[in-house]
Amino acid sequence: MSEENNLVVLNRGEKNETQLLAVENGLLGFLEQHDLPTNNIFAPVPERATVFKNIEDVIDKIEIPNREDSVYISKFVAAIATGLFDAGLNYLWDETILQIRKRVIQYDLEYFYDNAVTGEKRKKLETEDDIVKLDDYDLIKGAKEIGLISNLGFKHLEYINYMRNWASAAHPNQNELTGLQLVGWLETCIKEVISLPISNIAVRIKQLLTGVRLNEISEKDAEEISVFFTNLTTEQANNLASGFWGIYTNSSTEQKSRQNIILLLPELWGHVSEDTKDGLGIKYGNFVANNYLEEKKLAREYLRIVNAESYIPDDLRGVEIESAINDLLVAHRGGNNFYSEPSFARQLIRIVGESPKVPKQINKQYVYALIEVFMTNANGIAWNAEPTYIKLIQNFDETQATIAMLSFTTTEISSKLQFHLCRKKFLSIVEFAKKRITKPVILELAEKIQDFPESNLENLMKDKRIQTILESIKVLWK
Repeated sequence: MSEENNLVVLNRGEKNETQLLAVENGLLGFLEQHDLPTNNIFAPVPERATVFKNIEDVIDKIEIPNREDSVYISKFVAAIATGLFDAGLNYLWDETILQIRKRVIQYDLEYFYDNAVTGEKRKKLETEDDIVKLDDYDLIKGAKEIGLISNLGFKHLEYINYMRNWASAAHPNQNELTGLQLVGWLETCIKEVISLPISNIAVRIKQLLTGVRLNEISEKDAEEISVFFTNLTTEQANNLASGFWGIYTNSSTEQKSRQNIILLLPELWGHVSEDTKDGLGIKYGNFVANNYLEEKKLAREYLRIVNAESYIPDDLRGVEIESAINDLLVAHRGGNNFYSEPSFARQLIRIVGESPKVPKQINKQYVYALIEVFMTNANGIAWNAEPTYIKLIQNFDETQATIAMLSFTTTEISSKLQFHLCRKKFLSIVEFAKKRITKPVILELAEKIQDFPESNLENLMKDKRIQTILESIKVLWK
């Protein structure tokens, strides 16, 4: 490359600010020449120089084969060089989402769909091309569910997604980003997604699912595999049970695969949570409600394998509530939620009633959904929907109030506590819930939460006193 064509050379160790300023002056001159705005267009040159002082070590963490395909990382660097930090953040997020999609497709697409979405939406997801139909939150959450990103990674990515939505070029805004923030977020996306190796457990689950689909498993094989089930966390066992459900109830599945599940499911079932078992009963109800006759028959067979027909809801009301919850969450997580949420909130209260009695199979899902939407998307309150949320939360019974009080133990709610507005709303929920609770140990937990430093609420689970109370609650509920 000739010297006159080599407009800017940005190598660590050189004084980059002069070169970056030359680029900026050229662009400003062009904008002035055409009577376009020039104020507050570019990030300050020292901030850009900060990125280039630190970026090489971060990019080097991406293996070369992956690096060669990272088009959006190149666009991120170009945006930083020209001072368009908001565009750079957008490109960084685009690369992160692209990489998560690739990891999901290479791992096990059906297993991912079975755990990422529920209800009618699952029926619309079949091929690799369908993955773009998922919004970013569902993609990240689904990847977390099946072990492709960690709980901590999910929390970090949710924050970057928040900043991408409200401080990048994705939406008009006047937020200022710093060079160190962008380098830190780039490192997080590389560490938690782009270069994160798949865990050994996740690899074993992939191998097992492949084996279930392609091979015949003997009783002896099933006994050996059952040893692996003892190493699974409850969340992993839950997800695997959902994966087996997806295989078994798919009308195109070969009978040998179903026979494999008949051998394996009884060994796994004891590791599966009651919430997941209730959820499978609701899935059966969805097949009934939608008149999917073949899936209904296969779902019933699946539940019979482990004598679990008692988890089928007594009526289809739970299915209606789940559908309303899913619609509300889709609206809440979308980009236009302030306008779309109220109608779905009204739909939910019409179904459950103003003094709701929610079937036990759907109770946690109902409470968690209300907490999520009431806690907001961290940017603002959906004012026309909030009165509905307050009315439903104030009508929690003691069981629902206890679920609400303990919701911070979930990854999703805990992650929201990193945002100021969400923390405020969570403390309001605690205050609501206290009025319905009579058990001293739950009331003690409420007091500890309210005494906890508000700015540090996301770390509730790390507090030794909180951990001790949670252990007492586990004993109480056994």
